[in-house]
Amino acid sequence: MIVKRSGLVLKPQSARVLVRRFVPKNEERIVKIIARVSALSEDEVCRLIKQVLDEFVGRHQKLKRFLIGQFEEVRRFLITDAPLSEERRLLIGSYFTQEYALESAGLLNPSMIWHPDQTGIEEGSKRFILSLRAIGEGHISSITFRTGVIDAEHRIALDIPSAFATSPEVVPNAAYDRSLFERKLMELGFAGGVAEQVLSTLPDTFSFDELQSILKLIGRRHRAEPQEFDRTSRGILTLAQANYEVEFSPDEHLSARIIFPTSPTEARGIEDARFVEFHEDNGQVCYYATYSAYDGEVVLPQILETDDFLHFRLYTLNGPEVQNKGMALFPRRIDGQYAMISRQDNENIYLMYSDMLHFWHSKEPIVKPTFPWEFVQLGNCGSPIETEEGWLVLSHGVGPMRKYAIGAFLLDRHDPRKVIGRLSKPLLTPEGDEWEGYVPNVVYSCGGIVHNGELIVPYAMSDYASSFATVPLKELLAEMDP
Repeated sequence: MIVKRSGLVLKPQSARVLVRRFVPKNEERIVKIIARVSALSEDEVCRLIKQVLDEFVGRHQKLKRFLIGQFEEVRRFLITDAPLSEERRLLIGSYFTQEYALESAGLLNPSMIWHPDQTGIEEGSKRFILSLRAIGEGHISSITFRTGVIDAEHRIALDIPSAFATSPEVVPNAAYDRSLFERKLMELGFAGGVAEQVLSTLPDTFSFDELQSILKLIGRRHRAEPQEFDRTSRGILTLAQANYEVEFSPDEHLSARIIFPTSPTEARGIEDARFVEFHEDNGQVCYYATYSAYDGEVVLPQILETDDFLHFRLYTLNGPEVQNKGMALFPRRIDGQYAMISRQDNENIYLMYSDMLHFWHSKEPIVKPTFPWEFVQLGNCGSPIETEEGWLVLSHGVGPMRKYAIGAFLLDRHDPRKVIGRLSKPLLTPEGDEWEGYVPNVVYSCGGIVHNGELIVPYAMSDYASSFATVPLKELLAEMDP
C-alpha cells in the first residue's frame, strides 16, 4: 500500500492576529486609565488616535467599530455624562483592546469536508473546506478555516488565506428552547426548586436577557436562602452561556472567520473540531462539528452546527456518556437514530446511539488496543466515511515513547457494531521533519474525505503544522485484516 505525502505544509502564521478585549479585572485600574485619557487635550487625543489607526487599521477589518464597542464596555466607569468626541471614545476603547496572534504556536488537527458551493469547478475537481485548530498565546485554541480544490488526479491546491482574522458577533437574542433547556438542567442536577420556578415563568422560547430578568425577579424572593438560589442561578446562567450563537458578515472570507472561545466552558480553548456533512432522511443537509471545550481544568465534549458557515450554533452535549475527548458523529442517522464514535475511558473505541442529538446515555465497545503501536490508547481521527464496502473510520493509536500513528478500520454499513476489517499496521507514522514540533512524534487527523477512489487524509505534524496524504481506497481496504 503506497501512501503519498502531498508536500504541502500549512505552518502557523504569527501575522494573523485578532483584536480582543483587554479589560483589567481590577476596576480601580479601569477608572485610572479612563481618567488619564480624560485629562488629555482634544488636540492630543486626535494626535494619539490617528497614530493608533495609522498603525493598526490596515491589520484589521472594522477596527473603529471594535474600539467603539470597547468604549461602550467601560462607559459605566465614566464620572460624568458629558458628551465625548468620537476621537476620545475611540482612544479610550483602544486602551482596552489588544491584538492576539491566534495561530502563533500551532496550526493542527485538520478536518476536511466538501464545500457547500461547487460552482465554477472543473469536471472531476471539488472544492473543500479545511478546519484547523489554531493555538496562540497562552495555549488558547480556536477554530480557523482554509479552502482549496482537489482535481481529478488528486492534486491539492490551497487558496491563499485572507490577511485578516475576525471573530464573530455573538447573537444577542439567541433563542433557547425551554423543554430542551429544562432537560439539560435536569441532567446537570438542577431539577425542581428554584430551577422549576424559573422555567415555569419563561415562555416556550426565550432569550438570554429574558432569562436574566426572571432570575433577578425570583432572586428577590429567595433573600432568606441565598446559597441555594446562587448555586442554581450560576448553574442556569453557565448552561445558557455554553449554548449560544455567533455570526459572521458575508463580506468576510471564510479563511478570515475565527471561532474563538466565548462561553465559560471554553475559556481556555475550542479543541479538535471534527466536522461532518450530515444528511437527514428528508434530504436536508447540515454541518456539525463535535469538539472539546476546555475551561482550564475540565474537558467537555460539545457540538456546533451551521448551514452556511456564516451562522453557527454551539451547544452542550448531555448524558452520562458525554465525557472524555474524541466524539465523532456519523454523517447520517442509522435506523432512525443518531450514531457516534467515542472514547470514554482513554483506551477503547465505542459506538453510541441516541434519538436526540444533545443527549447520550449508552455506549458499547467495538475496538480495543490490539497491536503494539496502539497499546497505550485508541481514538478516532474524525467522523466515519461511508463507502460501498462499509463505514471507514480513521483512528489513531499511541505506542512506545508516546508515539502517535494513524490507522483505520471498517464497520458494517447496516450494523456498525460489527468490525469487518482493520489495519494491523499504521497507515501513517511520523517521518522526517514530522517528528519535530510542539508535541514531538505525533501525526493526527480530525477527518478525511474520499475523492475519485482516493482517500485524502489531512493530518497534523507534532502539533505544529499540517499537511495532506493520499492513498487509493481499494488498496487500503485490501490491506485490512478481516
